[in-house]
Amino acid sequence: METIGLVGIGKIGLPISENLIKSGHRVVGYRRQSLAEFEKIGGVPARSPADVGARADIVFSCLPSTEALDDVVHGPQGLVHTARPGQIVVELGSHPVPDKKRQIAVLGEKGAIFIDGEVSGTPGMVAARKGVIYLAGDAQACKRLESVVAGFADTCLYFGEFGAASRVKLVNNLLVAINIAATAEAMALGLKAGVDVPLMIKAIASGSGGSTQFGIRAPWMAERRFQPVQGSVPGLQHYFDMIADFADSVGVATPLLDCVVPLYERFMKMGLGDQDVAALVDVISALPRAQHQ
Repeated sequence: METIGLVGIGKIGLPISENLIKSGHRVVGYRRQSLAEFEKIGGVPARSPADVGARADIVFSCLPSTEALDDVVHGPQGLVHTARPGQIVVELGSHPVPDKKRQIAVLGEKGAIFIDGEVSGTPGMVAARKGVIYLAGDAQACKRLESVVAGFADTCLYFGEFGAASRVKLVNNLLVAINIAATAEAMALGLKAGVDVPLMIKAIASGSGGSTQFGIRAPWMAERRFQPVQGSVPGLQHYFDMIADFADSVGVATPLLDCVVPLYERFMKMGLGDQDVAALVDVISALPRAQHQ
């Protein structure tokens, strides 16, 4: 039974851990908060990131901020203190590429390899093994990771040089932000259309206007099912500056994203921050109808 390490056992890390355990792996994990839920699914608790690294040759981390990443890699109890030749560390959280890149040298001094990883998918998709895992960096290390990733996801894609996985995730999440807003606008209209709403959703989801986000969130919007939160607006807003910086760096305009960003800002101002992004349908519904000449 191979031991896999996981640091950051939150909404994405927990279903990853559970799928790995179901696949026959021993998973050693750490998070700052309670590990009770992790232990309940068969996870082995660790005392620190360094403790995780000491027990596993492959360590995944899924962290919410650059500060957390820095602390987990080279803080007082960071992975660097137990890093060793041949060990592979994969960060699956989204951070500016330079912030991810600087971890390469820190771990490389100990012979460990740091990989740029990303997860595309909601917690529910990840739990169902439908999340898509992006990898970039050292080719041999990524090849070795494929069999482990197969323990928690059906699809793993290698994008080449370090940073490419992060850039693809930014392209993906630009579409996520736009498609959720488009779904909210369509549903605000569709709910007023006087038609069979579940049938309308079925028709659109399987037709030319459908999208992954429509398929997931249109039913929630119709049923006003905004809890539990599968995706938060603050979580989505985390990407907006990174997308803007990336677009600026390559000279590409983002007019559609620029239009929807204010809708997410309005979402927060309306006090909806503790609800799933599906509640954007309420933001759209509350807007006055613009008068067009």
